[in-house]
Amino acid sequence: MLEKFLESYKPLIAIPVIITLVSLVLLASNGLNEGVDLKGGSLAVLELEKSISQNDLKLMIEDGLNAEDVSILSMANDKATVQIGGTVDVVKLTDLLKGTATILSYSSVGPVLSNQALNQVYWALGFAFLFMSITVFIVFRDLVPSIAVILAAASDIIISVAGMSLFGIPLSLASVGAILMLIGYSVDTDILLTTRLLKRKEGTINERALDAMKTGLTMSISAIASMAALYLVTVFLIPEAVVLSNIAAVLIIGLVADILVTWLMNLGILKWYLEGRS
Repeated sequence: MLEKFLESYKPLIAIPVIITLVSLVLLASNGLNEGVDLKGGSLAVLELEKSISQNDLKLMIEDGLNAEDVSILSMANDKATVQIGGTVDVVKLTDLLKGTATILSYSSVGPVLSNQALNQVYWALGFAFLFMSITVFIVFRDLVPSIAVILAAASDIIISVAGMSLFGIPLSLASVGAILMLIGYSVDTDILLTTRLLKRKEGTINERALDAMKTGLTMSISAIASMAALYLVTVFLIPEAVVLSNIAAVLIIGLVADILVTWLMNLGILKWYLEGRS
């Protein structure tokens, strides 16, 4: 089956390309929510003292604090995580929730600090991608394979960020950390593939590609399984651990995207290149 896949690889290159283009359209139309640590605001973890719906809790906080930007990030096991735009008087919030919930933890980020954090995020992502690209060119010293690796990494990030937009995962320092991890992971699988195809001489192109695919898919599936376990545990058992569930969700989206991009687009480009060169 894999052999047949490798024989008809050219049309398959279009699949991740189309997904990447759709992701760009989604980002342009839907945008991306920013977390409290990047846009400023308050985050409170509550222990519920009585049964209340998400909508009723949201309306209570909005009316009581005269706040417009209120989101219930999670609500399970008598705990709720609430995000409130702007600075909040924690004493007033405590009085408002009396009899309904108690505040387990509370954090607030001002607009000055959030602007600095957002700038640092852009610089971190930019430099990470730049130095990754330079390293790839130095390692392979071949234009087409190097560009293929860089395009694959870029597609992974675009699809992952579009997934964040689609599923309502906010851009935060935690999710940015996950994106930086994805840059490294994407390059790892792409370098594995490129090294097997370019550096090894034994076997045919298809045999080397299959060898790389077996190793790469084992790595990806193992990582997806571990991240899925982390996501399920944090969502159902530790709902207040929003940071961990967001990291796991971003990594799952990115790892699934990496499978498509690496083994359809990057492999297709490399195989096309090597066959044309021979």
